[in-house]
Amino acid sequence: MTKPPLKGKKPKYVHAYQDRHGQPRVYYNKPGQKKIALRGPLYSEEFWVDYHKAVEGKEIVNEGAGAAKTISGTIDAIVAKWYLSADFVNSAPATQRNYKSVIEPFRKEHGSKTAANLKNVHINAILDKRALTSTAQAKNLGKRLSTMFKFAVEFGLVASNPMIGVKKVKHEVEHYEMWADDEIAAFRAFWKDGTPQRQALEILIYTGLRRSDVVRVGPQHLKDGFIKIRSQKTGVDLNIPVHPNLTDYLVVGDKRHLAFIVTAYGGSRSEKAFTNWLKEAATKAGLPDSRSPHGLRRAACRALAEAGCTVWEIMSITGHQSVKEVEGYVADVDQAKLAKSAIAKWAKA
Repeated sequence: MTKPPLKGKKPKYVHAYQDRHGQPRVYYNKPGQKKIALRGPLYSEEFWVDYHKAVEGKEIVNEGAGAAKTISGTIDAIVAKWYLSADFVNSAPATQRNYKSVIEPFRKEHGSKTAANLKNVHINAILDKRALTSTAQAKNLGKRLSTMFKFAVEFGLVASNPMIGVKKVKHEVEHYEMWADDEIAAFRAFWKDGTPQRQALEILIYTGLRRSDVVRVGPQHLKDGFIKIRSQKTGVDLNIPVHPNLTDYLVVGDKRHLAFIVTAYGGSRSEKAFTNWLKEAATKAGLPDSRSPHGLRRAACRALAEAGCTVWEIMSITGHQSVKEVEGYVADVDQAKLAKSAIAKWAKA
């Protein structure tokens, strides 16, 4: 983020004035581009958030919409301020959407309450009620509240953190079912080379990409023998060497589109549509209807582990940011294959 100029000297392309009603108006007005409204007042935190987004060409969505109308000291005010924080604004768009999907129901129910009155016993009751419906949702809410109230304490919005002493929600993580080797072979036998279904399977297996990245990856991401793409979910830059078995499948199905995987009409697929499409293809190949793109991502992790790759090497391919998550993915690798690989390395040494 560039250093803010001294007050009195407006940033480049910024136009500020008072309208006929005496209300301040601030715009980013770069020649040749559409004029963009920024939140004021000039030099405020909200202004700088919008200004830097405009400079970088990012869409401006007022994450803290309604912040000026919230009542100071309420939970609603803390949520609005958190949405404007550097940590939140600089996180990946997918992460922001995920966090807001968890926080907004909580905000709707408790936003008008005074934050100073919120204690750990209240949080325990809220999480316990949520856990009756879904332990996964309760656990996610607890994580997001911990992050938000840590911010609130650091910036003096509350005197104490109500999350201290909150009991942990017990939740068993349910992984998507991993594709077995014989299932992958059955899919390949049914969907021959040249079909988009086969192309999708090979890209998923030999890159380990998330579905959100698989639907975007195309020739523009190929450079010097690598697939170079920024993860939609985490914002991490991935550099994946092209596997020799993948080369023939990296062709564009429709020249009108930049992605490798497109619809029959040349359009891009959404994440959900892609998942449903691949699951339908797996079912037609005689596989269980639970076989999904994420299950192939797990299969890619397993294949890397069975090839003797370390957890860190696997993470460098898949873009995972949690060692524990990868370890969970490869917990059921073929022990015999690993043992054989280990002895082979030992004998060579």
